[in-house]
Amino acid sequence: MDRRSFITKAGVLGVGAATASFATPAIAQGNITWRMVTTWPKNFPGLGVGAQRLADRITAASGGRLTIQVYSAGELVPPLQSLDAVIDGTAEMSHGAAYYWQNKSPALSFFTGVPFGMTSRELTAWVRYMGGQEIWDEIYDQFGVQGFLSGDTGTQAGGWFKNELTGVDSVKGLRFRTPGLGGRVWEKLGVTVTNMAAGEIFQALQSGTLDAAEFVGPYNDLALGFYQVAKNYYFPSFVEPGLATELVVDKKKYLDLPADLQALIRDVAQAEYDQVASDFYANDPRALKTLVDDHGVKVHQFPEDILKAGAEAAKEVINGLRDSSDPLVKKTTDSFIESLNILRTRSEGTDGAFVQAREKYFNI
Repeated sequence: MDRRSFITKAGVLGVGAATASFATPAIAQGNITWRMVTTWPKNFPGLGVGAQRLADRITAASGGRLTIQVYSAGELVPPLQSLDAVIDGTAEMSHGAAYYWQNKSPALSFFTGVPFGMTSRELTAWVRYMGGQEIWDEIYDQFGVQGFLSGDTGTQAGGWFKNELTGVDSVKGLRFRTPGLGGRVWEKLGVTVTNMAAGEIFQALQSGTLDAAEFVGPYNDLALGFYQVAKNYYFPSFVEPGLATELVVDKKKYLDLPADLQALIRDVAQAEYDQVASDFYANDPRALKTLVDDHGVKVHQFPEDILKAGAEAAKEVINGLRDSSDPLVKKTTDSFIESLNILRTRSEGTDGAFVQAREKYFNI
């Protein structure tokens, strides 16, 4: 997809539409209309499309009893204010990533992606079966909202760099767009970290405000046009091994719904988690082929000393949260670590061993 036409369709991020309506939700003949604000551009591959599909599924499955109107990034509120829009009543739902709100609670980062942490399959096991959802509920109860996993990008790309990396010394002083706990890890490696919404990154790279950036992976990055500014593309991300998106709902309004509509929201969010995962798994490798074959992108793995330094920095960050004076941050971190140490025995001992064997012995 051509970046210029994509951004034109997506609209300008970070600027609320002057004509946006702030009217209260429509309720007529027993039907309810809710507003969903997102952090994604309109029709954004995987993420924006997933948010719209989630809304359409709820509307269709409820027979219109609960209609969801989607506002993409900047249409109603700036992209990184979507959670606040639910908290303050501007919208009933938001679609984004929990680590965008780590300023509200560092514990929220555990429900998106943790450096050297859980893969997407491990994360769902923790959230669904090992107490993660219950802890997440405790965190969001402080803000009057309810969170659900709503999408999955899988293991992300490590980022776009204008110059090839030779080791830890080559990243010191770089200005790098990356969010969450991963940003804190990169800071420990000497990088200057900033976070910004998807539609703002290209211009920052082009102008020199940024030296490097990561967003998700080939499927999104091709649409955003990063290859026009930087050619060195690093895989895999060691700070975002299994990123999840979230659907957040005003909890009081959610609990006021009939039980069947509550279940509908919950189950559609779960279905979309898996649907988005399939979308990325199918389209990331095809987009990467286009980036390499048509745009001359050079694919690299991170130098070994960056991986080792990143792992040590990740331990420092996570252990710091484990020692937090905030009981919920400590509780979340302890639960995450305990579950990770159980789940990795399968991921590494069974799944990883199989993938290694297939790579070594099976070509067809």
